[in-house]
Amino acid sequence: MKTFFKKHKPLTWFFLILWAIIVLFPFYWMVLTSLKEYGAYNAEYTPTFFTLSPTIENYIEAFTAVDLGRYLINTVIFTVITTALMIFVTILAAFAFARLQFSGKNILFTLFLALMMIPGELVVITNFQTITELNLRNTFTGLILPSVTSVFYIYLLRENFAQIPDSLYYAAKVDGTSDWRYLWKVMVPICMPTVVTITILKVIECWNLYIWPSLITDDPKYFLVSNGIQEIRESGFGRANIPAMMAAVVVISIPLIVLFLVYRKQIMSGVVRGGTKG
Repeated sequence: MKTFFKKHKPLTWFFLILWAIIVLFPFYWMVLTSLKEYGAYNAEYTPTFFTLSPTIENYIEAFTAVDLGRYLINTVIFTVITTALMIFVTILAAFAFARLQFSGKNILFTLFLALMMIPGELVVITNFQTITELNLRNTFTGLILPSVTSVFYIYLLRENFAQIPDSLYYAAKVDGTSDWRYLWKVMVPICMPTVVTITILKVIECWNLYIWPSLITDDPKYFLVSNGIQEIRESGFGRANIPAMMAAVVVISIPLIVLFLVYRKQIMSGVVRGGTKG
């Protein structure tokens, strides 16, 4: 297959360009819709692929119809704290499974991986009941707690840690290095691409979270941007205000797009390292 594409470079470029158009078209449509007037958008019987009268009114509407600025700040606070706690827990758990020796470790890790087979939606009710009984609804603590662990990220980092030679660990122990110091001074720097990858993926996950914030918060003071988008959608005069909602989505998507473009090499490197043995 590789030889075929090398011999037919024009065909390769054709498929690459076609795939890029398919992937990027939703983003183009999102930006285009955000630049259409509310009345003009609702008057369209058939979708148009361009507009001759772009407007930024929808972006103004996105910030005036709801308190989108506050929701952005709430989302940043939620994302930073949740990601930091998750990375700390993930590093410690991965180190324990990869380096420490204790009875039943393999059985425990197998049972731990079995949790990946359970859809996250099935534990939402349990989490909701627990958070409610702890009187943590409408608090950042209630928003954050269910998201500070991830079986998949622990597994990914554990596989990465396991690739570090045992001889390096024994040499460090001979020099009197504690497990704690070895973890943060040796293992984490070596596996930094995977740590960066996990961090970015968790940031994206937190930024896009919708179901849990909708369940655990009904106070606008703790709404995230996902709640704000829904509010904007319902702000139309008898119809969904799609252009303003798309404007909000554009604003919200920009940080994630920039984050991915800046760290795309680290993401690819981390995923490759995490899935490679030896």
